[in-house]
Amino acid sequence: MAEEKDRAHGAWRAAERIKRLSDRLVGVGPVGIGLDGVLAWVPVAGTAYSVGAGALLMYHAVAAGASLPTLARMSAYLILDSAASVPPVIGWAVDALFPGHLMAAGALQKDIEARHGASELPPTWYGKPARRSKTVRVAPKVI
Repeated sequence: MAEEKDRAHGAWRAAERIKRLSDRLVGVGPVGIGLDGVLAWVPVAGTAYSVGAGALLMYHAVAAGASLPTLARMSAYLILDSAASVPPVIGWAVDALFPGHLMAAGALQKDIEARHGASELPPTWYGKPARRSKTVRVAPKVI
């Protein structure tokens, strides 16, 4: 049971990293943009990134034992996100604004929290590294 919970919480952390990298590198309030939105304007790279990040999210969902409704919801978000980039220009703009990876990762995280409880990590674990404590170095005594 503990191993299953650890695997699920590892998937939760992976989903957090993917959603931040894909859709929330820069954010202002509820609107953000990440690699998925930026790469959407590069025809092949945008689709490749979107499909790759989506496949990685699905892998973690299956490994965490997500429920079938959660997998279906995630698939719908990811298919919409990847398909949006097919038509040029307007599709790229829609893909840049549609947070499909964020929504799919959120669905996975909610599923994991419902079955295994919240992750032990604080909400700011992905932020800046913790400051080092200021230690005073004392010169050794010379005898």
